Amino acid sequence: MPEHERPGPTPVDDWFARRTLAATEHDPAELAARKDGLRVAAVLPARDEEATVGDIVRALGAGLRDRHGLLDEIVVVDSHSRDATADVAAAAGARVVRCTADPQDGKGGAIRSGLAGTDADLVVFLDADVESFREGYVTGLLAPLLDDPTLALAKAFYDRPFRPDAARGVDDGASGGQRANGGGRVTELVARPSIAERAPELAGFAQPLAGEYAVRRRAVAGQPVVSGYGVDLGHLLLTWRAHGLDAMCQVDLGHRTHRHHDLDALGRMAAQVRAAFLLCLDGQREVRTSHTRFARDAQDRLVRTRETVTTRLLAPVGR
Repeated sequence: MPEHERPGPTPVDDWFARRTLAATEHDPAELAARKDGLRVAAVLPARDEEATVGDIVRALGAGLRDRHGLLDEIVVVDSHSRDATADVAAAAGARVVRCTADPQDGKGGAIRSGLAGTDADLVVFLDADVESFREGYVTGLLAPLLDDPTLALAKAFYDRPFRPDAARGVDDGASGGQRANGGGRVTELVARPSIAERAPELAGFAQPLAGEYAVRRRAVAGQPVVSGYGVDLGHLLLTWRAHGLDAMCQVDLGHRTHRHHDLDALGRMAAQVRAAFLLCLDGQREVRTSHTRFARDAQDRLVRTRETVTTRLLAPVGR
C-alpha cells in the first residue's frame, strides 16, 4: 500500500502505545513503601493443583509477604478439588477459602469466592498451575495500580513455551518445541474475532484471556462475575463498559510455563468465552450452549456425545 494510503493511528494504537508496559524489575520493598495504607492480596483459584500450588504460595509468602510486606495476605480458593490442594496450600502458608459457588460455575465461581473472601483494596489474581512462577508476576501487575490511581485493572501478557510433556493432549498455541507468542487457540480463533466484532476498543490487548491480572477492588466489586472460563474476559469487558479503555493497561511479564488443555476442555472454554460477550454486552443472565464431541470407541466405531455448557452471571461482591 502506498505511504499516503496507509491508515493513520487509531484510538487503539494510542492506547497500546501508552498503556502497554514493558517487563520491568520492580523492587518489592519500594513498592510496599508506596502502598499508602492500601491492603494487597494475592488470590489463587485452584482445582486439583496440589502439584504446583504449594511452591507458588511458599514463594509469595517468603518474599512478597514476610520479607517485603507488599502482600498482606495470600488466599487460595479451593474450587471443589478432589486432591490435596487445600491441605498443600494451607501447609505452605496460604489462607484457604472454600469455593461457595456451584461446581458448574468453575473458575468464575472460584474468582468470586476469592474476591468475597478478602477485603484487600488491590487484588492480584494468579493461576495456580504455573510451573515457572516468579515474583515479577505480582510486582509487575501491582506497580501500575500503585503508580496511577485512575487505573482499575492491569492485565498480563507473556510468551507461552509449549512443552509436549506438559500438555493435556494438545498444544494450545504453538507447534512442538516452538516459542508461542500471543495467546492460545481459543484466544486467536474465538476471543480475538469476537472482540473485533463486539468490542473493537479492546483489540490492543495481547492476551484478553490471561488469568493473571490485578484489580482495584472499589472499581470492580460492584460488577457481576461471569462463571466458568469466561470470567477473565468478563472482568475485561465489564471494566471497559464501566470505566472506559483508559482505566486499563497491560503488562509484559516475559514468559510462563503451565499445563495445556486437551481439545474437549478447549471446546468448553470456547463456548464460555463466546457466552461472555452475550452476558456482559447484551444483558443476558444465562447462556446454554450445546457442546458436541466425536470419538472412536474400542471397536473403532464413531461415538457422539453431547453436553450442555451453561455460563451465567454471578451476583456482584459487596464493596
